[in-house]
Formats: sequence, C-alpha cells, structure tokens
Amino acid sequence: MLQEIFLSSQKERREEESNRTDSVTDISRISQTQIWSDDKSRQLYIVLISLHGLVRGENMELGRDSDTGGQVKYVVELARALANMEGVHRVDLLTRQITSPEVDSTYGEPIEMLSCPSDGFDSCGAYIIRIPCGPPENYIPKESLWAYIPEFVDGALSHIINMAKALGEQVNAGKPAWPFVIHGHYADAGEVAARLSGVLNVPMVLTGHSLGRNKLEQLLKQGRLSREDIDTTYKITRRIEAEELGLDSAEVVVTSTRQEIEEQWGLYDGFDIQLERKLRIRRRRGVSCLGRYMPRMVAIPPGMDFSSVLAQESLDSDGDLKSLIGADKIHKRPIPPIWSEIMRFFANPHKPMILALSRPDPKKNITTLLKAFGECQPLRELANLTLILGNRDSIEDMSNSSSSVLTTVLKLIDKYDLYGQVAYPKHHKQPEVPEIYRLAAKTKGVFINPALVEPFGLTLIEAAVYGLPIVATRNGGPVDILKALNNGLLVDPHDQKAISDALLKLVADKNLWHECRKVGLKNIHKFSWTEHCSNYLSHVEQCRNHYSTNHLSIVSTPEEPLSESLRGIEDLSLKFSIDVDVKANGELDVASSEQKVIDVLLQKATCKEKLVNIYCPGRRQWLYVVAVDSYNSNGSPTEALPSIIKNVMQVGGSKSSQIGFVLLTGLSLPETKDMLTNCQVNLEHFDALVCSSGSEMYYPWRDLEVDEDHESHIGYRWPGENIKSTVVRLAQIENGPENDDMQPSQCSSRCYSYSIKPGAKISKIDELRQRLRMRGLRCNLVYTHAAKRLNVIPLFASRSQALRYLSVRWSTELPKMVVFLGERGDTDYEELLGGLHKTVILRGSVDHASETIGHSEESFKTDGRVSQASKKIALAEGFAVTDISKVLGCIGIM
Repeated sequence: MLQEIFLSSQKERREEESNRTDSVTDISRISQTQIWSDDKSRQLYIVLISLHGLVRGENMELGRDSDTGGQVKYVVELARALANMEGVHRVDLLTRQITSPEVDSTYGEPIEMLSCPSDGFDSCGAYIIRIPCGPPENYIPKESLWAYIPEFVDGALSHIINMAKALGEQVNAGKPAWPFVIHGHYADAGEVAARLSGVLNVPMVLTGHSLGRNKLEQLLKQGRLSREDIDTTYKITRRIEAEELGLDSAEVVVTSTRQEIEEQWGLYDGFDIQLERKLRIRRRRGVSCLGRYMPRMVAIPPGMDFSSVLAQESLDSDGDLKSLIGADKIHKRPIPPIWSEIMRFFANPHKPMILALSRPDPKKNITTLLKAFGECQPLRELANLTLILGNRDSIEDMSNSSSSVLTTVLKLIDKYDLYGQVAYPKHHKQPEVPEIYRLAAKTKGVFINPALVEPFGLTLIEAAVYGLPIVATRNGGPVDILKALNNGLLVDPHDQKAISDALLKLVADKNLWHECRKVGLKNIHKFSWTEHCSNYLSHVEQCRNHYSTNHLSIVSTPEEPLSESLRGIEDLSLKFSIDVDVKANGELDVASSEQKVIDVLLQKATCKEKLVNIYCPGRRQWLYVVAVDSYNSNGSPTEALPSIIKNVMQVGGSKSSQIGFVLLTGLSLPETKDMLTNCQVNLEHFDALVCSSGSEMYYPWRDLEVDEDHESHIGYRWPGENIKSTVVRLAQIENGPENDDMQPSQCSSRCYSYSIKPGAKISKIDELRQRLRMRGLRCNLVYTHAAKRLNVIPLFASRSQALRYLSVRWSTELPKMVVFLGERGDTDYEELLGGLHKTVILRGSVDHASETIGHSEESFKTDGRVSQASKKIALAEGFAVTDISKVLGCIGIM
C-alpha cells in the first residue's frame, strides 16, 4: 500500500514543477525600495549574531530544545544566501562555543564553513564563528545567558577586529575592512550587536524573532503563572530591556510582517507606531525622510532555498524515473523510512494527514490542536493527525516545559481514545523533513501551525513548497504569509472550534484543497532567498547613506619602542646617532649630548601630529584601570580614592614601561584635576582619563587634549540641547511643578549633569529611561556621586564601552586590562564587572553608592545581569599596596 501511495505521487510532483516554473515570471517585490545592485567591487563583510541554541550548518538538531528551532535554521540559511550575493565578500555568523559533553563535539569547533569560497565573484564564503562565552562545559539555556553577554561582546569584538585587519590586507589596501552591517537576532544577540555597533561605529540591524512584551502578554493571558513567576522563569524584564536597547541602537529593524511591526513592536517604549505610519506615507509620496526621521521598520518575508527541492522534483519526473521505480519490483525506489515510521501509527493510512511540526513548547499550542481534533468527530472520521515534536529518547530526560507538553499529549490521546489516528514518532532527521511534507501532500492533507504567536512561520512556507494547504495562527507572521500565498485559512489559536472547523473545511472540500495547493505553488517564489537578500541589502545600503560611518582608527605602533613615555627619559637607550660635543681636552661631553637627546624628544612631543611616533599606549602589556566610585555622603570624592590610585600605581611602578594607567570616573574633568592635584598625583602618570561616566576622554600625554574621535564616535542620536530641560521637566511632573530637587549642574557637549538635593525623591534609572524613550530621546543615564548627581550621556557612551574603544584604538587586548572596583558603585557599576578583562574588587573602598537607584538589590542578584561566579573577578581584602599585590599575584599578573 505504501508503495502504491509513493508511486502515484509522481504525476502530482510534475504538476508542482510546472506551476513553480510558471510562477517565476509573476513575482513582485514585497516592499518598494531601491533594488540592490550587484557590484563585484564592493567586497562587503557582513556579521550576523545568533547567540543561543545549537547552531551548525548540517544535520541541525531542530526541536531538540526550545532554543534550537526555526531561528537557527533561518540564520544559517541567511548567512549562506548573503554570501552568494555579488558584492558580498564574507559573512560571519557568530554564536556561542559549547564544549559540553551533553552536546555533539561539532558545537565546540571554533570555526565551520557554511559555503565554499566562490571564484565567480571573489567571495570568501560564509562561516560559523563560535565565541567562548560562559562556562564552556555547560550548555546554557538562553534565560541563563544574560550574565555572560559582556564576555561574548568582548570575544566577538576581538574576532571582528582581527578579521577586519585580515580582509583589509586582501581587499582594502591594507586598511581595516570593517563590517558593512552587524545584525543581531533575538534579544540577547540584539544587545551584543548594539554594543559592537557602538564601539565600531557600524550600522546595526535587529531581528527580534519573538518579542518579550508579546510573550509576557500571552503568558499572562493564559493565567498559569504570575508576573513574578514569569520573570523568574523567563527573565522577561531583562529580555525586554535588551530589546529596547536594540531598538534604540538599530538603524533597521527587520520583521517578517507588517503585523509584527504594528501589534508586537508597537508595544515598546522606543517605537512610535503612529509616527512610523506617517513616515511611510511620506516615503510613498516621495518626501525625503533622512536622519532620525527615516523609518527603521521593514517587513521582509523570510526566504527559502528552493534549489534542492526543485532538483529532487525534477529527478522524480524525468526520463530516468524508471530506473528507480520501474515495473520490475526489484528495481522499485525504496520507500522513505520516515513514511513507514509515521504510518505505522495509523489504522487507516489512506486518510488525509493533518501535519503539525514544531518544538514541544507550550507556546506552540499543540495541546489545543489535539483537543480540537479529539472533540471533532467528523474530522476524526476524515483525517489522521501527525505530530512531529522534535526528537526524544525519554520524556523524563527532557526539559520541564518539553516533558510537560509531551506528557499532556499522551494523556489527551488516551482521553479521547485517539490510538490509530494520531502519530507521534520519537525521532526524525532534518533531511527527512521534506519527505514528511511530501507524505502529507500525497494524502491530500493539511499543514497547521497553531502557535499562540508565530514571528516568522518558516514551516508554513516550507509546507507550501510541497503543495500543502495551510491553517495557521492569526497572531504574527502567518497573517502576511497567507496574504502573499493565499493558500489557506487563519484561526484564533485559543479557539478550538475555529481550529477544527478550518481543518475540516480544507480536508472535506477537495476543490478548495486543490485550489489552495495550486495558488500556493504559484506564489511561493515570493519567498526566495534571492528576493529576501536583495531587499535586505537595499535597506541596509539606504540607511548607510545617512549614517555617520567614520570608523574607529587604530593607532599604529612604531617598530622600535622608545620606552613607556617621556618620563624616565634619561634612562633611554637610543638607537639613533646624533652629533656629540667634544670638550677642550678632547673628552666627549656626555652630559651635553644627553641633554640634546632630551631636547629633541621634548620638541617632538609638542608636535601633536608626530606624537604617536614618540609615545604609543599600544605598547603596554597591561592596562590598570581605576574605576572605584568612592564618595562621601555629600557626593564628594573621599580620601580613599587618591590613596587607591597611588597604591595601584605603586604596585605597577616596578614595571612602568609595561603597565599603563587609566582612570574611569563619574567626575567631570575639572573635578578630576582638582582631586588629583590636591592629593599630589601627577596627571601625566595616566595614559587616559575617562570622565563624566564615559562620555569624555582625555590624554594627559597630549596636554589633556580631548579625544575628538571618541566624542564624534559616541554622538549617535545624541539629542543634545533637547534633553536639557526635559529631564528637569520629568522630575517636576513626578514631584510637582514647584519642585527643584534636580537642577542642571556641570554640562559639556556630551554630558548634561544634574545635581540632586539631599533627601530628594528621585526616580530609578529604568523609569527615567522609559519616559525619555517614550519622548523619542535615546540616551544613557548614570547616577553618580553617591546618587547626588545624574549624568545624562549619549546612548553609546559608558565606562565599559570606553574600555572597548581604547582596546581597539590602542590594539590592547581586553584580557590584558585589570579593572579596580569597589564592592559597590555608580549605577553603571555592574557593566564593569562582566567581560574578558580581569576585575579586582577592593573591599572597604566604597561607603556610599548609587547602584540601587538603577535596579533593586533583589533584581541585581536574580535577573542575570552579572555572573556571580566569574573566574575573572578577584576580591582584595583592602586597598593597601600589600592587598593589591597579593590579589594580583593570585590571578597571575604579578
């Protein structure tokens, strides 16, 4: 019987091939935009990031867990498709390296080739790059990865810098070939992309895939968990904030549908749906929408690679078919094993097969589908149901959510006595999925996706490729997919009767079934990868036309190091000759000659254009970074801070030519100078002063010259004067119009400071940021000076980002930086704890802190902001020289 079914499918496959061929000339671009021009001379480097899950190019374990689903397949295929576009030189897909014994060893390989280099247009191809992040021996679910985001950012930054240099030697005349775009997928990778974009001044693209606010809304609607339980289980607050940051930072947000834009992104503080609609109208009318007013939301349907499908279909319909399934039974083509595996469940395998294919995840709503099937007797008489729910050996060994879903499935099958009508195989291989679709189509079945929310709906497109009509949730991507394909019905995923009625309609009405099949096959090429990539690259290029791309320059290090700087110059062993004076008695005048050398170097030091040839911080083997936020109750620096600085410098003084010093502080430059002068610390002992919470950078070896490149670098979307009065006005809205608890203090071009009166009622950072976002003002906020001052700085400015900037600028590896912190600090304190740099916490150095103003102490401990068990963090018993020396020795520095 199975052989008969398989043989009779050949005629219908030839019909599919004919319909697909006819549809090629009937494709319209999904959105109106400038068409991407294939230019071989572009040599673009593109970076994609998908952090969580098990990512590899072949034999993907889709459905193994809730983190390894459609997103993994999408990003891998996107990387391959982009690498095949002319003008694209290389595509890197960055993900987490996993060496856990729980998973296959391929996930521990640092690099994997996805597509071979092409000689046709000089492409390097596409690669998966696995970045070490978190405990390498553990496979960590995405909800627990937040603490390791800074570590991934630093590792990704190192890779991109090295790759940019290498590609620059090949295609950019020796200059670094920085990425054309950095594209983050999902909230976690969106945060990574935002940080990298800020450091490298490269445009960022964001794809949410699924969104936290929407998930929170759906979970609350189900009523199974409280808001607190949802936050504990899914870290939903942390996820939403990462999505808001990604939205703040992105030049383009790629969605699959307009519905996702309006009903899902419309829930976010940083997105104004009404303004977005107005701007779309302006674009259609040809009105310029440059700068901050350019629409950033674009709907680009997900792509698919049809080539392998078409090749298989062609093979089954050509003249060689008899050699596979000839009249002689000996030469008949074998039946796919997965067909036998599925159909062994059925009492009557001739009936149409309703197919659902997803992870066993509660949000995929499989239990509602099963109830709809079990309670509709006409549907049970007409059709079978096949549930492909990932792979499993034992339900008990699966995650709690997956095992709960599968246990419920088995109970419902027993409750409705569905034995012989429902198939639920334990295993399938990824290459067998096409055969599953073919089997459903051969039986004149239907594919269903009943998910509570479906961001993309790739399985709907896959099913349509094989001629299956579809029933899909009306929440998310399926709305636009069915609008384009017109091959099925939309349903409310919470309505069991609506689900059963839609399925029954398609299964019972054969004319409707054939019409949906025919129309779906005709329209399927609207979702090709070529169409997707052309549209994608056009939007990115359009945003780059107005994006400031003054890339970060790397300071070149002279081949002959001349010492740590001009200090200690009398000890230099100079490798060049000068004229030497001779005394009257014929002896060499060494003192005079030495003075000439000093004069020459000092003269050169006054020439800013040539200064880098005299002194280059990039020669440092280590950077000691003092970032202790030590203030008294009035918000003034304590005596402990200069003592810490002196002690750190004393510890590093024995290797002064190898160790540089950087100060990171919330103080302004005048305050910093006063503090250091009063305690008799020489400013010139620092390689850099990073003031005003990371918004200002000065170099004492350049006479405290401001780093104008850094100032320009962090100026992205800085609202400037627009924010000055807004902050005060927001404080007055909360505390009353006569309230003057917060007043403007010291201000600079990149930092507006506000003094806070003692005892004043002040908002938490999260609340202030939300209100500013809702007014279209994107910036970073830091409480400093023991919560007696608020620094409002550009979005991409922060002390942690300043360290990454210096790392790139000076070619200093982040693991070669040691950051000294107190046990508490300003509200940006936690950002300095994570990453690849080493952190030394000096006990007893801070009495009054600000960080609890940003987040409650409980959320600081539980929401995954900081890894509490990082091996890169060491604790010193105090801040005396002996304490610092001891802890540095313990971490292998001294």
